[in-house]
Amino acid sequence: MQSGTSMSCPHVSAVIALLKSIHPDWSSAAIRSALMTTSTINNVVGRPITNATGNDANPFEYGAGHFRPSRAVDPGLIYDATYEDYLLYLCSQNISLDSSFNCPEEVPEASNLNYPSLAIANIKGSRTVRRVVTNVGKDNSTYILAMRSPPGYVVDIIPKTLRFSKLGEKLSFNITVRAQSVERRNEFAFGWYTWSDGVHVVQSHIAASSA
Repeated sequence: MQSGTSMSCPHVSAVIALLKSIHPDWSSAAIRSALMTTSTINNVVGRPITNATGNDANPFEYGAGHFRPSRAVDPGLIYDATYEDYLLYLCSQNISLDSSFNCPEEVPEASNLNYPSLAIANIKGSRTVRRVVTNVGKDNSTYILAMRSPPGYVVDIIPKTLRFSKLGEKLSFNITVRAQSVERRNEFAFGWYTWSDGVHVVQSHIAASSA
């Protein structure tokens, strides 16, 4: 009750039902993406969200932030995921829930799940992951990258421009996180990256730690 989940759960559930009624063809992953990437890290008075001690909170404390249903209806881009994507993720955790699916010899890392945020732990040197976004905004749209690397890390995203010609089109990009000058190892540092077409701002948080 003190954490606030008693009220956040019904609020989020109601907004999910609203989004599903507006976009009946969206998957649960697409709806989650719309909620996460359109959230804000400011509170209702426009100041940064704080934690229980009164200090600025981090993504492990506020998640994606304060969700905004009116923006989630039209997020611009979504990070979708299929049933097989989740099975591959479970393979990375040595979990098998579907006897008809065989894990590949080279199992993708858990951080490769097409999730709207990115967390990579125990980085030695650098790590690269892939993300795929689907255009749900408008035809002939161009999204430009902006980002802030976590302190002590260098983040490189290629390409830095995504050009969509039609609705429903999917484009991929690679994210490389490189440890540079980490003061405290085994502790997470935080950053972010966004895609924007001038109307939509699609934000994702980054969390990184070095071994």
